[in-house]
Amino acid sequence: MKTSFLQHISRLFRARIIMFVLIGILSILLCIQIVYPSIEIVREKITLAHSPSGILAFDYGERHFSSKNPREYNIDAAEYFFEQAAHLNPDILYLHHQRARIAFLRGDYGTALQEINIQIELHGTSTPNSYYVRGLIEGFVGDYIDAASDYEEFLVFDPKDWAAINDYAWVLLKSGRSEDAVKVTNEGLLLFPTNAWLLNSNAIALYEIHDIVHARLQAQRAIVAVDALTDE
Repeated sequence: MKTSFLQHISRLFRARIIMFVLIGILSILLCIQIVYPSIEIVREKITLAHSPSGILAFDYGERHFSSKNPREYNIDAAEYFFEQAAHLNPDILYLHHQRARIAFLRGDYGTALQEINIQIELHGTSTPNSYYVRGLIEGFVGDYIDAASDYEEFLVFDPKDWAAINDYAWVLLKSGRSEDAVKVTNEGLLLFPTNAWLLNSNAIALYEIHDIVHARLQAQRAIVAVDALTDE
């Protein structure tokens, strides 16, 4: 009986040791995951200080401003490196475009508009999605007429961008051009018939022109589309 009891205690002790070791390993891995990106940013800053380069600074900024790299995403680091790139080489193709996006995300619409205007003045249609970004900014500050114009400019280059079609319809609605919004979303739905956002915007536009029957139908379709959405 005594031997059995001691064996039981020994097993419990070993199990507890294993548990503490596993917790320790997991804690170390978590710390590495948290600390490593910060160490990498410091390394990049040191590298840039020793070898100043606008292109290198911009590349570092891109690394920390890409949704494709969630582990390395860091808007503060991206802003720092884009600022360094602006000092070293302000003519980099997408530099002002990215600085405008960061200012927009921070809610600094004045700076965002200034940066995207510089981008378009320098590079024009070489970076057509800059018109999309300017349309977003103008829409958020209530300049719906200019926003619509910029979305139109962008859609010339990429007429099948459903998000741009939807945002274009939004500023049309906000500027009282409901019939145009119906037309735009109808055309979008020919390309993307089950797109939840376009269905929703189409329903709103139809409601605004008092076509209640079709508005309700599209709203019901939007609900079905939403229920089918995945995280991706």
